[in-house]
Amino acid sequence: MSTDDFFRARLETMIDMRHPLAVLATRMPWKEIEAALAPVLAHKDRAGRGIEGADLFGPTLAVAGAGVSNAGRPRLPIRLMVSLLYLKHAYNESDESVVERWAENVYWQFFSGMQYYEPRLPCDATQIGRFRRVLGEAGVEQLLKSTIEAAVAMKAVKKAELEMVIVDTTVQEKAIAFPTDSRLLEVAREKIARLARRAGLKLRQSYEREGRELRRKASGYAHAKQTRRLGRTLRRQRTILGALLRDVQRKMVHLDEKARAALQVWIERAQRIHTQRKNDKNKLYALHAPEVECISKGKARQRYEFGVKSSLAITHRQGLAGERPGAPS
Repeated sequence: MSTDDFFRARLETMIDMRHPLAVLATRMPWKEIEAALAPVLAHKDRAGRGIEGADLFGPTLAVAGAGVSNAGRPRLPIRLMVSLLYLKHAYNESDESVVERWAENVYWQFFSGMQYYEPRLPCDATQIGRFRRVLGEAGVEQLLKSTIEAAVAMKAVKKAELEMVIVDTTVQEKAIAFPTDSRLLEVAREKIARLARRAGLKLRQSYEREGRELRRKASGYAHAKQTRRLGRTLRRQRTILGALLRDVQRKMVHLDEKARAALQVWIERAQRIHTQRKNDKNKLYALHAPEVECISKGKARQRYEFGVKSSLAITHRQGLAGERPGAPS
């Protein structure tokens, strides 16, 4: 077989084309997947911002940062990133291990669309996480749909096998610290103060030194079970957070609409933390993840879990020869 590179053999000559990954690589509708995901991953058209200036004829207004920017590192191929995401879940690998195994496995590289063996990492492991975030829920659903259609076209599964679906729920814990009142109040104070400074607001006082000292005292009082001192510390933390919120709200009226809207989201979350009490419902347990809930599981080692409920869908086969009806696929 002819090759474009005289010194390297093509991957299809190095592997068994009857391997499941090789067969799947030739049957997957890669062009349709790339066409469906291209609009999601394309550079967005930005409105820009107005810049006031002056010349000999009076004040002027120019628009900066508008249009589609091609700055930055070029994006990696869509097929490569989709393949890494598929291999990660198919082989139960982490982001770090999937890129390391990719550099050693010729079948994985062929599945990703490579023509020659590449003894290097395909990308940094953090790029897989960023790709998932950009892809979003709609992109993941499109990938699942394409995979199922390819399996039906290959006759690996029958349509009748997908008619019955059992859905179950479980708790998916979020990577958040244990939500003590003292920690939440200090995190909210620090976040609002940092965002206000970034927006150009000159605060009357940020309470940075006092906030850190109160957080340290609250930790010691809680460990020593000194509830009265802990209560006084928490009241002071709520006081300085409330004062900071009022100061920011008075001064944010001078910001433009976009900056004010971005700051208002975090102010509303900080206000929830400032007003909520121990026995309140619909409490906020993480400033950066407002969807987190406190779920009682009744486990001896862990009575409560902080996360969200996730659903699992399992297809059941029906009426297949040699199988019990309702056996999980």
